[in-house]
This record gives sequence, C-alpha cells and structure tokens, in this order.
Amino acid sequence: MRVIGLIGGLSWESTVPYYCHINQAVRARLGGLHSATLILYSVDFQPIERQMQAGDWPAAAQALAAAARALEAAGAEGLVLCTNTLHKVAPAVEAAVQIPLLHIVDVTAAEILRAGLRTIGLLGTRFTMEQPFYRERLELQHGISVLTPAPNDQEIAHRIIFDELCVGRVLDASRQQYRRIMAALVAQGAQAIVLGCTELALLIAAQDATVPLFDTTAIHARAAAEWSLSAA
Repeated sequence: MRVIGLIGGLSWESTVPYYCHINQAVRARLGGLHSATLILYSVDFQPIERQMQAGDWPAAAQALAAAARALEAAGAEGLVLCTNTLHKVAPAVEAAVQIPLLHIVDVTAAEILRAGLRTIGLLGTRFTMEQPFYRERLELQHGISVLTPAPNDQEIAHRIIFDELCVGRVLDASRQQYRRIMAALVAQGAQAIVLGCTELALLIAAQDATVPLFDTTAIHARAAAEWSLSAA
C-alpha cells in the first residue's frame, strides 16, 4: 500500500469526509481491520482564505507548496489536495515536489465520461465557477461541456460555502437555494451536476437534484484509495 499525503484543512469540515471515504474504500477492498496508510498535513485555513479573497494566489501557492514538501519529507508517495478551488495553484504544488499529485478534475472527469455524459453544471466557489483553471481543464483536456450559474446565483452559492458550510452550518434555506440553482442548470441542458466544492456534499444529496450528482470529495477520496492500493 502506497502512502497518501493529504493536504487538508481547506476547510477541515470536508477533510473529515476525505479521511472516512479513503479508509472505507481500503476496508471494502481488503476487508478485516485494514485501513489506509496516510499522512495528513492540515493547514490553518484563515490566512489562506484571506489570500484567496484578496486574489493573492502566489501566497496561497507558497503555503500549499510548503505543505507538500513537508508531506514528501515525511514519506508520502503521492499527494491529494483536499479542495477544489485551490487546485488553481496545483501547478505550483506539483512543481514543489517529486511525487505525483492526484488532480481532482481528472478523476471527476473520468467518472463523468464513464457515465456517458458530456454536459455538466458546475457548482462551487465563485473562483471555481468563474475562473478558467477548472472549467477549461474539463473542457479542453476531457471534452466535457460546462455550464455555470448566473452571476447572482454564483454569489449566493459562494456565500453559502464560506459563511455557512466551512464553519459547519447546514441550513435548509440554503439547500433550497441550491436546489433552485441546480434546476436552472438542468433547464439550460446540464445532464448532471458536479459538486465542485468539497463542502457541498454536506448540504446536497442525490434527492436534491433531478439529474446525477458527482460528489468530487467522494470521487477524489476513492481515487486516492485506489491509487494507494495499486501497484507502484
């Protein structure tokens, strides 16, 4: 079993499901009392969140690159960045180490394509929805068309993530907002919805949408477990 290095705390609310999903996948494969071999580096999210909001992505990249180097030095053989939005700085993280990074967009795209789908609605932080780093990777590298909410709905989705989900608040009124936003994406032609924020599965489940949901947290974590169990 290869050692997984997790960069978590982004926020820690969604790092907990990562740990659970990875260990559940390993136990399902190996049985008994088996669990994952992993190392967790959990960052302080407050300064990184401020850097994101200020557009200081180089500073955020520097912090995560340092975490990646620490995990590599501790014995991690591959990295998992437990966040969607901060994959914006994934190239800097990859450049900081000699071990591979399992990219959340790539493993999610593989699941979408296995399902035979080509057009998705993307939900996440405003950064993920409006900036090209996520959408263009889906479109250009994987041939998946991406629909995003109207600007006002992007702001609503973004606020709910940072003001509520990242601090453990799960409100039914916010679930209703997301249901409405998802319905609008389906009306535009979305065949499925990608929960492109690792906290969104805390709020939204399959019964909240009329099309399939792709939970990036669960997908990424399962892929990490499969990588760990695969031959080196």
